[in-house]
Amino acid sequence: MVNQSPWTKGNIRLSRSILAIVEDAGRRAYQRDEEACGYLAGPLSDDTLVDEAVEMENLANKYHQIDPEGHPRTGHDYFKINGLKFEKTITAARDAKRAVKVFFHSHLDCGSYFSEEDAASMTMGGQSGPIYELAYLVTAVDKGEVTDHRLFIWEESSRSFIESPLVIVD
Repeated sequence: MVNQSPWTKGNIRLSRSILAIVEDAGRRAYQRDEEACGYLAGPLSDDTLVDEAVEMENLANKYHQIDPEGHPRTGHDYFKINGLKFEKTITAARDAKRAVKVFFHSHLDCGSYFSEEDAASMTMGGQSGPIYELAYLVTAVDKGEVTDHRLFIWEESSRSFIESPLVIVD
């Protein structure tokens, strides 16, 4: 998939209050020993603005508990969402003249980088470009405290995720 939505070019703008929701989700998930995950949405009329943050359930621990061989990773270092529910959310946002622009998740005690597992999850195991036309925010939660945020976008020429500026507005 070639990303054509303007927000996939990066420079996402969000308020401190939206970032606070992401940070709170990360801290609470850390207490549960799992990565937080969710999305940021905003109006279609403003390409890079996000004004809504929604936390999603990380299903990794549930899948691991039911089938540890088939799902060896736990929520501590992996996220799994309900893909059908997420796709319905993306469609509903567009119908409301809004867009899901950013997928966010946290990393526990290892920094805010875009891991090989993150890239594989978002690109069908590296077989394609990103599944969704989104930017990706990774929040580092170290020892229970948020220490960093980094935004990543897909760069078609290198076929990889690269860091992009994240703009905090008041």
